[in-house]
Amino acid sequence: MSKNRTDIRNIAIIAHVDHGKTTLVDGMLRQSGIFRANEAVIECVMDSNDLERERGITIMAKTTAVHYNDTKINIVDTPGHADFGGEVERVLNMVDGVLLLVDAFEGPMPQTKYVLRKALEQKLKPIVVINKIDRHDQRVEEVVDEVLELFIELDPEHDLDFPVVYATAREGIAKVAMEDESDSLKPLFEIIIKNIPCPRGDDTLPLQMMVTMTDYDDYVGKIAVGRVVRGTVRPGQNVIITNGEFERKSRIGKLFLYDGLRRVEGESASFGDIIAITGLGEFTVGDTVADFENPEALPTFVVDEPTLSMLFSVNNSPFAGREGQFVTSRHLRDRLFRELEANVSLRVMETDSADTFEVCGRGELHLGILIETMRREGYEFQVGKPKVIFKEIGGKKCEPLELLSIDVPLEFMGPVMDILGVRKAEMINMIEVAGYMRLEFVVPARGLIGFRSQFLTNTKGNGIMHHVFHGYAPYKGDIQERSRGSLIAFETGDTTSYGINSVQDRGVMFIEPAEQIYAGMIVGENTRDLDMEVNPCKKKHVTNIRNSGGEDAIRLFTPRKMSLEQALEWINDDELVEVTPKSIRLRKLRLDKHQRLRERKAAQNI
Repeated sequence: MSKNRTDIRNIAIIAHVDHGKTTLVDGMLRQSGIFRANEAVIECVMDSNDLERERGITIMAKTTAVHYNDTKINIVDTPGHADFGGEVERVLNMVDGVLLLVDAFEGPMPQTKYVLRKALEQKLKPIVVINKIDRHDQRVEEVVDEVLELFIELDPEHDLDFPVVYATAREGIAKVAMEDESDSLKPLFEIIIKNIPCPRGDDTLPLQMMVTMTDYDDYVGKIAVGRVVRGTVRPGQNVIITNGEFERKSRIGKLFLYDGLRRVEGESASFGDIIAITGLGEFTVGDTVADFENPEALPTFVVDEPTLSMLFSVNNSPFAGREGQFVTSRHLRDRLFRELEANVSLRVMETDSADTFEVCGRGELHLGILIETMRREGYEFQVGKPKVIFKEIGGKKCEPLELLSIDVPLEFMGPVMDILGVRKAEMINMIEVAGYMRLEFVVPARGLIGFRSQFLTNTKGNGIMHHVFHGYAPYKGDIQERSRGSLIAFETGDTTSYGINSVQDRGVMFIEPAEQIYAGMIVGENTRDLDMEVNPCKKKHVTNIRNSGGEDAIRLFTPRKMSLEQALEWINDDELVEVTPKSIRLRKLRLDKHQRLRERKAAQNI
């Protein structure tokens, strides 16, 4: 017989990037008494990954729990960036409601629309939190109206009587009305308890729990995280791991419940609990942990397909093996397929070459984070230019589109529209927001490859852009790629100030003196549209003859040092990014200049 568990609420916090999700979780943890009075607590404590702290974004969804009066509130903190939307999709089946955070100035943004659509599809109860109400440029009333319009657009039949809370997450303040006085998040806790539905189920029925997230511990191995849908689970219990097509016997080792930032070992858990269990052996996200006697698989969740692909291959440059610990195709293959166990938005496929793998993801940042994580783990490899994944729909070649939102000062609107016009973008909306122009475009995904750096240059750093997957549409034609060629190293050796000085007038250099380079490596960007071979290793000949002006000081321009994302955006189809734990180098696919020349002539004759 089904019953309610009034002692638990399960919620996810969803929002656009940088609208304050993790900061709000910080405040809820502090005010629920999780930390000692004298405990030093870092900001954004849920962002435990080094990359998350460096970039200031949430990459992986994480679970925590707070207690308010006699109720335990399980909270899932989700990423806000569109490239990690798969993390949001998979955790929504663990909760009964969502806190939708919206910035009091920016209002609903592309990812706000995306995550809210996913929440409404699963019939989750929403609570709208207007965050950052202390901003001097806040426009709370307008933002509330925009949120209401968004609900009507996504689901006209949805009950529009949703609760709205006004908050300043950084200060730990929430209130039901703007004119109210408040010095805590108590109003938010009260609304969560009142409006989020209790878990409903039956603890006497056979066990069902879906693995929604995975973790790893050096001592206990793989850890399965998920919500108990029905039944009861205990340590040492025999279970069946199934996905509807296969079944495998297993046994639960230890059972953990969440309490603040800690996992606390428990004796049992029943429907509604979000738990972590060990000892299951091999499993993947989406598998069901079912009763041993009556195994029934839960319907698996479906995440949106990847839109971007990239070739990962073994490093075969002259410097291969110098800086990395894992360099072989076996190492690369094992690491990529291990990533599939937790990264549900990723796809990995083998190619005709045993040394090359096709990796498909949601966007440049999604794949860029994977590459950066692997290089920090000691892997050495090379990657090709990101390419969009085309589909054939109704007999027509179709490509993925992105909904692009741009905020720019009025004086930069013209240059931005010019560069987007070349990239086949179509404007669908334009409004003024507090002195900035907000432009919305539908643009082919391949038109955004390499766009960010050009956009920041044209707006002198004053522009803000966000994009989210919009859908597929018929192929829109060719898009102009990089308009400048590469400066390619002529020989292997150490660069010299004299050599760089002799070639820096040809373009922008990527290298410094006393740097090791190899023939075929890209050392700069040409001012013209053709590739050019240069010799930055050239040394000044020593003679016993002095000439006028020959001893003048050499003045070198500051080289352009590219980040991983900038390098991926910059390269062309015949170029690669060489990634090692210590270096990021650009190179030609064919290192031999004669082979490049033959291929170029063959392409011209076709």
